[in-house]
Amino acid sequence: MCQDFGQMVPQNLTDERRTLGSILRRSFERLAEEVYSALAREGYPDVRPAHGAVFRHILPEGSRVTTLAQRAGMTKQSMGYLVDSLAELGYVELEPDPKDGRAKVVLLTERGRRAQEAAATSSERLEAVLAERVGREEYAAMRKSLERLADALESLP
Repeated sequence: MCQDFGQMVPQNLTDERRTLGSILRRSFERLAEEVYSALAREGYPDVRPAHGAVFRHILPEGSRVTTLAQRAGMTKQSMGYLVDSLAELGYVELEPDPKDGRAKVVLLTERGRRAQEAAATSSERLEAVLAERVGREEYAAMRKSLERLADALESLP
């Protein structure tokens, strides 16, 4: 929404109707903005929101690019681009897959693990701030409802 003489003016149809998707999207975008700003302040200015697709889905023992792409709901080529970018920046490395020498496994480097932990810590700090602003009980109830919503959406055919 944009401001027009002190009033909030809808920018598009979903903002006007305040669909669940638009509320969740706008909330996620604002949360991401805060977390990635915090990461920049903590020494990771080159980590971008798009890189979250790797950091969110990589397993501790490493993951193949194809697996990361599937889990993130994106093409293998797009995930490969993100992985290559993070490798150039020193956050991940590629090693031969011990189960299949033709394939590669993406592993977090020490810098990558520190950045992943910093993002999680920033998220937790932000949640604590939000709980204070909304009220701890209301925030806990909202979070529980969102978890149930996420489970219900995951179980849709």
